[in-house]
Amino acid sequence: MTERGVDLSALPKEVRDQLAELDLELSEGDITQKGYEKKRTKLLAPYIIQTPVAPPQNDAQPPAPSSSSHAPAPAPANSSRYRERRSRRTHRNGGTRDDRYRSDIHTEAVQAALAKNKEEKMALPMPTKRRSTYVQSPIETRTPPDSSSGSEDETSARRQSSAVAPQPQVHPNLQSSDYWVNRSAQGSSTSSSASSTMSHGEAKPQAQSQPQPQYKPQYQPLYQPHHQPQQQPQQQPHRQPQEQSRTAAVTDMLAHSRIAPSENSAPPPDVTAVAPPSRGPRVDLPSNAVVRGMSRGHSRSSMMETADGVPVSSRVSTKIQQLLNTLKRPKRPPLSEFFTDDSEEIVQVPQPDPNTPRPEGRQIIPVKGEPLGVVSNWPPALQAALARWGATQGKSPALTALDISGKPLYTLTYGKLWSRSVKLAYTLLNKLGTKNEQILKPGDKVALVYPNSDPGMFWVAFYGCLLAEVIPVPIEVPLSRKDAGISQVGFLLGSCGVGLALTSEICLKGLPKTPTGEILQFKGWPRMKWVITDSKYLTKPSKDWQPHIPTANTDPAYIEYKASKEGTVVGVAVSKVAMLTHCQALTQACNYCEGETLVNVLDFKKDMGLWHGVLTAVMNRIHTISVPYAVMKACPLSWVQRVHMNKARVALVKCRDLHWAMMAHRDQRDISLASLRMLIVADGANPWSVSSCDAFLNLFQSHGLKPEVICPCAASPEAMTVAIRRPGVPGAPLPARAILSMGGLSYGVIRVNTEDKNSALTVQDVGHVMPGALMCIVRPDGPPQLCKTDEIGEIIINSRAGGTMYYGLPGLTKNTFEVIPVNANGVPIGEIPFVRSGLLGFVGPGSLIFVVGKIEGLLMVSSRRHNADDLVATALAVEPVKTVYRGRIAVFSVTVFYDERVVIVAEQRPDASEEDSFQWMSRVLQAIDSIHQVGLYCLALVPANTLPKTPLGGIHISDTKQFFLDGNLHPCNILMCPHTCVTNLPKPRQKQPVGVGPASVMVGNLVAGKRIAQAVGRDLGMIEDQDLVRKHQYLTEALQWRAQTDPDHVLYVLLNAKGVTVGTATCVQLHKRAEKIAAALSEKSSINTGENVVLLYPPGIDLIAAFYGCLYAGCVPVNVRPPHPQNLAATLPTVRMIIDVSKAACILTTQNLMRILRSKEAAASVNIKTWPTIIDTDDLPRRRPPQIYKPPTAEMIAYLDFSVSTTGMLTGVKISHAAVSALCRSIKLQCELYSSRQIAICLDPYCGLGFVLWCLASVYSGHQSILIPPFELESSVSLWLSTLSQYRIRDTFCSYSVMELCTKGLGTQTDLLKARGVNLSCVRSCVVIAEERPRLALSQSFSKLFKDVGLSSRAVSTAFGSRVNLAICLQGTTGPDPCTVYVDMKSLRHDRVRLVERGAPQSLPLMESGKILPGVRVIIVNPETKGPLGDSHLGEIWVNSPHNASGYYTIYGEESLQADHFNTKLSFGDPHTLWARTGYLGFVKRTELLDASGDRHDALFVVGSLDETLELRGLRYHPTDIETSVSRAHRSIAESAVFTWTNLLVVVSELCGSEQDALDLVPLITNVVLEEHHLIVGVVVIVDPGVIPINSRGEKQRMHLRDSFLADQLDPIYVAYNM
Repeated sequence: MTERGVDLSALPKEVRDQLAELDLELSEGDITQKGYEKKRTKLLAPYIIQTPVAPPQNDAQPPAPSSSSHAPAPAPANSSRYRERRSRRTHRNGGTRDDRYRSDIHTEAVQAALAKNKEEKMALPMPTKRRSTYVQSPIETRTPPDSSSGSEDETSARRQSSAVAPQPQVHPNLQSSDYWVNRSAQGSSTSSSASSTMSHGEAKPQAQSQPQPQYKPQYQPLYQPHHQPQQQPQQQPHRQPQEQSRTAAVTDMLAHSRIAPSENSAPPPDVTAVAPPSRGPRVDLPSNAVVRGMSRGHSRSSMMETADGVPVSSRVSTKIQQLLNTLKRPKRPPLSEFFTDDSEEIVQVPQPDPNTPRPEGRQIIPVKGEPLGVVSNWPPALQAALARWGATQGKSPALTALDISGKPLYTLTYGKLWSRSVKLAYTLLNKLGTKNEQILKPGDKVALVYPNSDPGMFWVAFYGCLLAEVIPVPIEVPLSRKDAGISQVGFLLGSCGVGLALTSEICLKGLPKTPTGEILQFKGWPRMKWVITDSKYLTKPSKDWQPHIPTANTDPAYIEYKASKEGTVVGVAVSKVAMLTHCQALTQACNYCEGETLVNVLDFKKDMGLWHGVLTAVMNRIHTISVPYAVMKACPLSWVQRVHMNKARVALVKCRDLHWAMMAHRDQRDISLASLRMLIVADGANPWSVSSCDAFLNLFQSHGLKPEVICPCAASPEAMTVAIRRPGVPGAPLPARAILSMGGLSYGVIRVNTEDKNSALTVQDVGHVMPGALMCIVRPDGPPQLCKTDEIGEIIINSRAGGTMYYGLPGLTKNTFEVIPVNANGVPIGEIPFVRSGLLGFVGPGSLIFVVGKIEGLLMVSSRRHNADDLVATALAVEPVKTVYRGRIAVFSVTVFYDERVVIVAEQRPDASEEDSFQWMSRVLQAIDSIHQVGLYCLALVPANTLPKTPLGGIHISDTKQFFLDGNLHPCNILMCPHTCVTNLPKPRQKQPVGVGPASVMVGNLVAGKRIAQAVGRDLGMIEDQDLVRKHQYLTEALQWRAQTDPDHVLYVLLNAKGVTVGTATCVQLHKRAEKIAAALSEKSSINTGENVVLLYPPGIDLIAAFYGCLYAGCVPVNVRPPHPQNLAATLPTVRMIIDVSKAACILTTQNLMRILRSKEAAASVNIKTWPTIIDTDDLPRRRPPQIYKPPTAEMIAYLDFSVSTTGMLTGVKISHAAVSALCRSIKLQCELYSSRQIAICLDPYCGLGFVLWCLASVYSGHQSILIPPFELESSVSLWLSTLSQYRIRDTFCSYSVMELCTKGLGTQTDLLKARGVNLSCVRSCVVIAEERPRLALSQSFSKLFKDVGLSSRAVSTAFGSRVNLAICLQGTTGPDPCTVYVDMKSLRHDRVRLVERGAPQSLPLMESGKILPGVRVIIVNPETKGPLGDSHLGEIWVNSPHNASGYYTIYGEESLQADHFNTKLSFGDPHTLWARTGYLGFVKRTELLDASGDRHDALFVVGSLDETLELRGLRYHPTDIETSVSRAHRSIAESAVFTWTNLLVVVSELCGSEQDALDLVPLITNVVLEEHHLIVGVVVIVDPGVIPINSRGEKQRMHLRDSFLADQLDPIYVAYNM
């Protein structure tokens, strides 16, 4: 970050130090940006060379990356000094995770890998966010007592200067590369941040020509950088330092391409402008209106078109282009060949790579520790040692506790420790409860709940329990109900049978209480009694009472808790003899002497802290100085000072403590560590401990620290101490290091790293195996087979000094504590049982033990092993200072699609910019890919301090993983990379050329005994109707006949929202109103017979009268849904388009709508001066037409039916008079409609079967129709159901949207309906009118919900129609119930039908679409060969019937389209019949049921529209199947829709929860689609409720959604581009 004219490396050293201190303060958030700049300018002022200022090019300078990435390259050797001042800031608290991963060599490796990658750096498209999604939850300032929120970034800060930890002598070759690495890291981060700034330049304020939504979003819709992108990139050639790469070019192109919509074209109708929370009015929107039969030139495309005719707007589609470019990069692991499409298509395991390294050594020989020495005066039990020192050395100090400032608080002598422990033992056994009942008996378990700051109370409690022979179970102090893993601690207490907890008075006061003052019942805990163990509450035993101290035996002495990888907490029981033997072995290995002083920084409740600092210390009368965690946070150097002041011989620390001491050591000049003979590094087994140990030694060698003093060790709760380095002899050579290849390690093989120094792992030994122990290395998975000498395996131990079992869990115990290793042939090598240590390692030369990781940190990805700690280290080495909060990073794996996938979650600094975070994420991807050769599946950043914590402030991994899987992580940034890391997908299907002709298929079916898949409704001509049909071929004649013969019969009743009748029409009234309208039409000289007239009416009787008026006048009615007055901008263009396409001569409408058509608001959307003649039919004079028109033939057009399909096509079909009569007759027969019958219709009357039932059927059949406009249900949901009940309706027709409205709106109110007397037992058929696959789930939930108010489960059924034939199926009143079958989804994708049992995996339930109507024939045809298919084969549904439509209404006479869809012949079989193609895929299945004539019933199953299917990976997917899976993924997903764009699958989901859930949905949606459909989602778009457009039939308009997305009109909450 060099200022203009200042060479930082030339500045005086103290100025550089001060600058570095400033940078650190900024990165830590201790100073504001403004303050930082002010101080920095002041520091640099004397050195700035005044140069003439160049005129500003423009304001597009990339923001200077924070200084951490630019420490001056040749960092001086003592550059660590400026950081040490930090120790004085008492609020700092050190890292619990990160400092174990400090490795400068590794940092260099990462920087080198990134530099290598820089040439082909990925141009990742940055996710799009709505502003509000950024708002981070505030950092909770309070950290619970004794828990750290780890200031782990201290490491990261240090990681940037390579001098803090000089390289171990092992790497002379790395030294030379140091300067180069630093330089390249600097270069790469500058250029990358420059290009990343530009790659987001495309988010300019939206072009004004786009339609703005009606409502003002309360958020800025896009991410707007503070600096606008460069307008003229060519003016600044010098801004891109040596990096004119492809990426820069792409990002440049992105930054400046914004294609403005062409001026002369109207914008597409915007469906998103409905106010978001409610769906608002249903809108039928043609998507960029490709009108069937209308030439492309006339379509209103408002944007640049891509090859497939889809409009493009630059911002979204360039990001997608960027994503595609990125995905074209070769994947890391070569994709193995998979065989395709077996009937049981299962993911293949990749073929093993012949170059995989394999172990070649001989079988390992068990390693024996030196014999455990026999000491004559060794106590028979640990309590005996305490008794002895208490009696003979009572004044000798046992324990010194420190206060928060690090000064001694109290010292407990051995005499006091003994007397207090005896008092406690007496009290526990005799004084709890009343006189004659004993609450505790020897062998009972009690919990010990003491804070880390109070070791004295814990010691007394622990030894008190040992003396009373009750079993202590030390646990952490519970702080709140929500502690991470708190219920698992309850599981431990329950499995150990703990009912009593010992604690101190202070601790008890701090526990969370209920309002009544009782201690909270923690989640999952057994009921607990709490006992305070402060001295004043203890009873002194009588003179004759002595505690019973038996010789150590195999009974449990204490239980130590251990959290497993899955988060379960188990208790490891340690027997009395194991406890004693372990103390003995530690005494021998560490050479403890009586009266030594030991400084313990570890947790004294468990592990090394307990074994050395509490147990072995008492055994050897050692004086322990306990340094609590809180002291370390306040004064990181306190343990070093204690060693110095007390001349301690032994110190017990973790790498973290070494690291903190280095950070703070400048405060103390005169410390001496010469007294130390042993510095035990408890986590020395962690591979990343090497550099901490080296750096500490380097720094403190001048303070008397001897190299041979550092003693790393390895331990686990089960095996206890596994190995420890013995204190060395001065001057002896230090043990060797192993430099291993990470590639080899991932295959479980030890290979010395030679070729690629970037992926090397340096490990130090942990000394020799413990005295008296026997050790083997076995394979971690499968049977415990002994490893070869060059193989990594799990260390197992046989020793008397180890855990004995998981208390109360015999099954788990057997697998861990009773392992008998086997040789290569599977034969056990002996009788003796070993204990699994959970550590992975190998035995090096001289029987030294090396540990490379832990089983619980193991991630098995594609059968290679990766260590979570290694990945954390790599992630931390990627300049985390700007991004990661205190180095807090969690790594775990989740199983998705038959393999483990790596997930990294990190806490993000509150002040990190979007840019920095995204930059960091993309670099972590590259670093891990390069160094570990493994792809990341997901990388998430969450707000600081929000990840669940362990008691000492680390990250609770298993809870974090659970949050991730449950969608409760609430990330503020997320990057999914399924394209890069999912390499086990089956190979895409190659469509084979059809070698088999249709004739062969037919012959094959005949030979196989399969019938051709066809189904026929009953015959129309068989039943001679009353004289009606013979006399009246036309509906107009039928209406006149009814007006004469039965004038007062009520045909129509219209209801309003209150259920009140607002209009009726008898036969004669309807006839008279039709005459008035016909007279008005014939008076207009401009309107001729046969011309088209648009009807624009709300649902009601006016519409019906206008329809018949047109027929009376000889005009052709065109029914159009009126525009929505609150949403003209979106709905009026569709009306205009239909009027233009149909060349209407006039518009019939109401006064109200006429005003709207001519209003100013309408003028904003369409040209209102060019409307055809508008006739208002509200107050027409009573006139009769000169004559009522009678068509010369029945083939003349009766009306035009216009509709917008779900693919956004506007299609108008011609319906002839003959078709109208045939259809009405067919429905009359199927539903048994007579003039005495009543039906209720709750449908939109604008197209398809809805219009036929509303306007035509009653006039033909004479039944009474009760009309309920669906929009009335929005104000009164129960209107339809209460009408059914009130009028005792037997047959009703509705749409899916009505059914959904009732299900959602009345789901909880069935009792209320019952109370209001609603009874639906009268309903025998409730038919859903649809042009789609039946929605089984919705129908079933509707039936179940309203079963309580009498609805029969058999009543609900469905109809099916299409554009070419408005009604193919309709359930009707007779015939068998609709049946349901289950088909295999995998086969369906291959265009095959395989029937499976209910509940089979990947099965899809399909419901029959109703019975085939009389007069209809259906056949299933292969859409490519046009040959008929066999029973239960998937193909296109073709239909032949007298009520087929006559063709598309075309102006330019596109005969080819018409002939193809309306008059098609089979290529084989029956060459004469003319069929119409429905465009839907389905199959026919002959069932066991019988129809009315006694034949077996053929059921038609509709699978989905051919136009809507998605072709991905050569397979055919139906959007609704993917959407069903997505909607199940998370409770906050209200509705979802999918579409494809340039072969990427885009999922749009409506979020009904809070916006902080938005990013949680991205991984869940990606997971579920991958698991259930074997597809990788390309883009996930999270939007507000109500954004997905839905038409009047309740169908999603996916193509319209796609156009809105590409035109950037959705105002999404979040858009994630999956890599």
